[in-house]
Amino acid sequence: MTPSLLSLLRKVDTPTVCNAIEVAQGQRGFNRFTRGTMLCSAPEEPAIVGYARTAKIAAVHPPNEPPEVIRTRRMAYYKYMAEPPGPSIAVVEDTDYPECVGAYWGEINTTVHKGFGMSGVLTNGVMRDLGDMPKGFPVIAGSVGPSHGFVHVREIDTPVSIFGLEVCPGDLVHADRHGALVVPEDIIDQLEAAIQNLLSTERIILDAARQPRFDFEAFETAWSAFEKARV
Repeated sequence: MTPSLLSLLRKVDTPTVCNAIEVAQGQRGFNRFTRGTMLCSAPEEPAIVGYARTAKIAAVHPPNEPPEVIRTRRMAYYKYMAEPPGPSIAVVEDTDYPECVGAYWGEINTTVHKGFGMSGVLTNGVMRDLGDMPKGFPVIAGSVGPSHGFVHVREIDTPVSIFGLEVCPGDLVHADRHGALVVPEDIIDQLEAAIQNLLSTERIILDAARQPRFDFEAFETAWSAFEKARV
């Protein structure tokens, strides 16, 4: 991923990237995105972009392994999340879903992960401390709740599933208040041009619709120009 593509991806929303992927692929049908409604801790902040660092957690029941095993795995988790290179995103599956109760993502954990240089979090689990999370580190989560339950790390660096989206370690993820997607590796070098093309063609319709005397005739003219520009 080039610096210019990273900068552009941080400026556009996830629906735009979803459409641009189809532009790059030359067809509709892209389906590597989340299903259902997710919650964002900072809906007005820019999208989070980065390569997935994955893990699985659980919180409904206490762990049945010795405390030293649990601690060793947790420290291995933090070491993994802190490793370069970036940009990176924590993508963490709560295996209790859809009965998640333990908020792994609160003031402390978000501050730690931001300190590691990560861009944000994508999870099907629970977040809390909404007024105390650091700015510039959005969490896209499945729910909000008050308790951490018996939350503990179960697996690290493993494929995960978040609201129907399968994410593997190292996948390029784009996420915001609309949900998340995985950018196909084979179109990454085409994505910047596809986004720019999409934005320029959409402006044909948008600019026309914002004119004070916009009517169907003006729409029909704009739509014809829009269709020609997409070819």
